[in-house]
Amino acid sequence: MNKVVLVGRLARDPELRTTQSGTPVVSFTVACDRRFARQGEERQADFIGCVAWNKTAEFISRYFTKGMRIALDGRIQTRTYDDQSGNKRYITEVVVEDVEFAQSKTEGGSYQASPYPASQSPAMPQAPSADIDGFMPVEEEDLPF
Repeated sequence: MNKVVLVGRLARDPELRTTQSGTPVVSFTVACDRRFARQGEERQADFIGCVAWNKTAEFISRYFTKGMRIALDGRIQTRTYDDQSGNKRYITEVVVEDVEFAQSKTEGGSYQASPYPASQSPAMPQAPSADIDGFMPVEEEDLPF
């Protein structure tokens, strides 16, 4: 099974491109904090390269910017290519299959940077703030059954 789940912050703005056949593709890097830090040292982070295609690529490039928390799942893919000097390069990246917001509009980060004027901004659901354990409180009327 090849399944990856990541929650972290975007290390830079997503870069949307289009293939020669017109398919949208976005690449970005997610900084994921490591769980523990050695005593007296800062917590370390891993910077993980990700790529998304089609509608997912368009969604990420439209609604996510540097510093925002993102939750995604996908699969690891490896590939090789020859650079301009003829050296073989190896790349390991996450191919994103699903993505979600991991912060509300009112949380920090650079969420306020929107490609839309405030009057035309699409409605985004506002998530309740997490309690101390990191879980969101659920109200009975929020349940679909």
